[in-house]
Amino acid sequence: MLMFAFQQTSAVADHVPLLPYLLIVLGLVAALLTLPLLLGRKTKNAVKSASYECGVAPKGSARQRFSVHFYLVAVLFILFDIEAVFLFPWALNIQGLGLAGFVEAVVFVAVLGLGLGYAWRKGVLDWQ
Repeated sequence: MLMFAFQQTSAVADHVPLLPYLLIVLGLVAALLTLPLLLGRKTKNAVKSASYECGVAPKGSARQRFSVHFYLVAVLFILFDIEAVFLFPWALNIQGLGLAGFVEAVVFVAVLGLGLGYAWRKGVLDWQ
């Protein structure tokens, strides 16, 4: 209780120094959104309205259907990418976690391996 007696500052008073920063950021955002509208040209033509695909003239319709295989690979990529991000903090603190942390990481990687093996067995990774 004695520690809290010396820290009786208001939460609002702690954040007052951020007010000028917040005003500058909001002003900059407003300027960056309105200046192009005021200074930019407003010409419309067929070339500007056409879709752009890396400098190549678009082929076909934008409404064409893709195989579900593309979406499965995308979901698997995101899934394994995010799980690799979970391994990063573990790798940074490996010495502090000890044997229990190592065993938990091995179980985590084993579950990832099982998921990858399941996806492989189901043919999700085959490009035929």
